[in-house]
Amino acid sequence: MAKKSVAVIYGGNSSEHQVSIQSGKNVAANLDRERYDVYEILIKGKSWSLIARNGEEMEPAEIDKTDFSAAGVHFDVAFIMIHGTPGENGLLQGYFEMLEIPFTTCNAFVSNIAFDKYSCKRFLDFAGVKFAKDCYIRKGRPYSPRSIVAQLGLPLFIKPTNGGSSFGVTKVKSMEEIEPAVERAFLENDAVMAEEAIVGREVTNGIFTDRGKIVNLPVTEIVTEREFFDFEAKYQGLSKEICPAPLPPHITEQIQQMTTHIYTFMGCSGLVRMDYIIKGEEIFFLEMNMVPGMTPMSLIPAQVRAAGIEIKEFFTALVESAK
Repeated sequence: MAKKSVAVIYGGNSSEHQVSIQSGKNVAANLDRERYDVYEILIKGKSWSLIARNGEEMEPAEIDKTDFSAAGVHFDVAFIMIHGTPGENGLLQGYFEMLEIPFTTCNAFVSNIAFDKYSCKRFLDFAGVKFAKDCYIRKGRPYSPRSIVAQLGLPLFIKPTNGGSSFGVTKVKSMEEIEPAVERAFLENDAVMAEEAIVGREVTNGIFTDRGKIVNLPVTEIVTEREFFDFEAKYQGLSKEICPAPLPPHITEQIQQMTTHIYTFMGCSGLVRMDYIIKGEEIFFLEMNMVPGMTPMSLIPAQVRAAGIEIKEFFTALVESAK
């Protein structure tokens, strides 16, 4: 049987470009070469280049965007590993849907809604999910720091409504800090959200579809001495990730049930990671990660290992479940 040609796509046009490259290269290195011919495609702006085949670098070949081919190869599956735009917000998904090429993430509609933190919460308003109170701020429109504090209290978070790796996120402790924090967030996106700071234990839970079967991964607790799980905590070793999380069994079960509920309510497919805060016995949803990090130090590979799943088999499941 002929091998499937799998295009691992990484890079992208957001602040997470370098993290995406690390994620993509880790995926490409661990895909089953006996089952797949593995191609690596780097996207940066309008440049889409095929740069490696089965781990061997090659002379870059431009992707023909009319049919997603390069150097005479038509790819069977797109393994999307771009964090941020255009791989996490529905743009690439819409492109592959039009070409009828299977891909490993949620569809364009779900990706677009879930990528925007504010839109995602509004979509889940009627799903029976708890989350922090928030205020929406659009660039160019007036807003009142005093009103925001009156609604949400202090401290609070200012964050771009889309983006990842905590770029543009600030924890503010006084009303005077709000405007500078909003301006920082506007560097990432034209829409910003002020969000109530809920003090509790931060956890995260991955979920994926394996050839029609939904699989919950173990829950991870994130412990950091930083103000929150920011870029430095995530990528510079300033946090401790404990997997499985040392939680009472009924709390772990509730988190996994909530993850499954949100996954099916949103109509997700492929791999998704969901973040929560636990305050007492209450579980608050934070956000969804539509293309979770896949570097060797990322949360999902650790959950896969804790579940006793070989990383190669995990990636095979994602490829074989692509649609």
